[in-house]
Amino acid sequence: MSTRAEKPSMKIGTKLILIVSGIIILSLATMTVLATVFFKRDNETRLRENNHQLAGIIALKVKSDITSLIADMRFAAAVLKDGGDRQKLAERFFTSDSIAAAALVRRDGERGNVRVFLANPAAAMPVEKFREVLLDGERFVRAVNGETVVDNVSDILGVPAVAVAVPTGVGEYTISLCKAAIFLDAFRQSGITETFMVNGAGDVIAHPKGEIVLAKGNYRTLPVVAMMLTSPTDNSETRYVFSGIRYRGAFKKIGIGGVGVIATAAEDKVFAEVYNIQRRNLLISIIVLTLAILVVYFFAKTLTGPIVRLVKATKDIEEGRFNVAITAASGDEIGVLTRSFVQMGKGLEERERIKEAFGKFVNKDIAERAAKGEIKLGGERKRVTVFFSDIRSFTAMSEKLSPEEVVDFLNQYMGRMVRCIEATGGVVDKFIGDAIMAVWGAPVSTGQDTASAIDAVLAMRESLKEFNVGRGTDTKPRISIGAGIHSGDVLVGQIGSEHRLEYTVIGDTVNLTSRIESLTKPFGADILISEEAYREVKDRYTFAPMKKIKVKGKTEPQQVYAVLGRIGDAKAFRSIEELRSTLGIVLKDGVMGDDEEEKKYEILDA
Repeated sequence: MSTRAEKPSMKIGTKLILIVSGIIILSLATMTVLATVFFKRDNETRLRENNHQLAGIIALKVKSDITSLIADMRFAAAVLKDGGDRQKLAERFFTSDSIAAAALVRRDGERGNVRVFLANPAAAMPVEKFREVLLDGERFVRAVNGETVVDNVSDILGVPAVAVAVPTGVGEYTISLCKAAIFLDAFRQSGITETFMVNGAGDVIAHPKGEIVLAKGNYRTLPVVAMMLTSPTDNSETRYVFSGIRYRGAFKKIGIGGVGVIATAAEDKVFAEVYNIQRRNLLISIIVLTLAILVVYFFAKTLTGPIVRLVKATKDIEEGRFNVAITAASGDEIGVLTRSFVQMGKGLEERERIKEAFGKFVNKDIAERAAKGEIKLGGERKRVTVFFSDIRSFTAMSEKLSPEEVVDFLNQYMGRMVRCIEATGGVVDKFIGDAIMAVWGAPVSTGQDTASAIDAVLAMRESLKEFNVGRGTDTKPRISIGAGIHSGDVLVGQIGSEHRLEYTVIGDTVNLTSRIESLTKPFGADILISEEAYREVKDRYTFAPMKKIKVKGKTEPQQVYAVLGRIGDAKAFRSIEELRSTLGIVLKDGVMGDDEEEKKYEILDA
């Protein structure tokens, strides 16, 4: 019977669910990834364009406002220098409450003096505090050197305010104090994009969050601002991380006082819809996957139910129960398979009965190989070890027993001997009356065939000791045997007629083994082996060399050896005399007894 198959690691229904689920997940995941990639790429492109456009538009408006303001300041400075009417100038200059004050400052050395200071009462701003910083040597010194200065002075006035200083002469500059609101309208929050304006020092001039303007925040460390302050170009775009958040930002310089407009947006807000698509797709995937699993589950039950029954029936057949009780539940391929399987079980049951009966007459291994077609018809040359044994004085014993007693006696004896042979991998070739012929190395060799044969005969020797306990009468005689072993080439295969075949070995090796077995009586030994067999196992067992013989049909003398036992085995005999004494072998005139049959050997003196 073949060994039991491994238990399946996964059921078909589970496999179907996993396969369908895998296909759905892969499909939806692919669509989600592609949609996300393309949508995100499109959003990135739109974001860059939007930041550029927004920063450019706001920068253009701011530049226009500042340019207009500077033109008014230069006009006012010209009027004030010429001694014009200040009252009329104030009425013209302060057309709204956005401009709170204006001053003409003359620089003398490190300090300066305010030549003219005009205030707009309608602006309602603490302009007196502004008067205190007009002469600041740090804030507006660049205006003396010919630069336009835009600065956030909210930290001085305590309200959102911006000061613009413009050079209007040698050592002179004109300053306008404006409410920050003059620019804030252009910097209202525009969706997800935040815009603000900074000067050349990174100070915030305008921002949609008034508190940042009031605190005069500085964004010099903001990557997009730092890029603007150092960039040789007037506009650019960058991706950066600030406070652990990824941003996309763009800037546009207005070309006045180092002022620039920044437009920036957090990527998590920009890509919020992308992430929403991912979440929706995930939800859709879960719903579709759940429905698919339910459909496949109920479908799989109709498919796997009959298959499970077939698997159980397969295990029954594997364990030798061939009469399987399953019926086809459908007319599809599985139904056809079920009916065929039942018929196969019946065929196997019949085949097993035949093989079981056949195995009682032929070695089971050979029977199975013959059934599989692994035994060649005809023969093949192989090196094997052949064994012959027979019972001493069997003819005399059988005369004192009835035929039934002889058969029972032989069956008991043969049963013990066959177990010893098969336990060491040997194959019983045939029974010839009380004689046994066995082979090691056919149909399969272990590479230790001679040693296996000797181990089997030593086991027979011990088994006979047990078998002979309590025996010694005419109806239960004691048994002693003679055994011969020889290794050599033979022809192995199925030999016979087209109506009856026999698996056996033939050749000179078989004949010589039979001759060696017949020598056990005159040599007074129970086990003899040939010179060829001796050379293969001489380092494993102890032997006693016998006299050389000349065998009928052989021209060269043959050396044989009596097997005493395995080296190191306490049960091994130390000499041939001990063996004869223990086994009760008595020699008369140097031989065990007269051989009335045709002598097929000649014992040589040397």
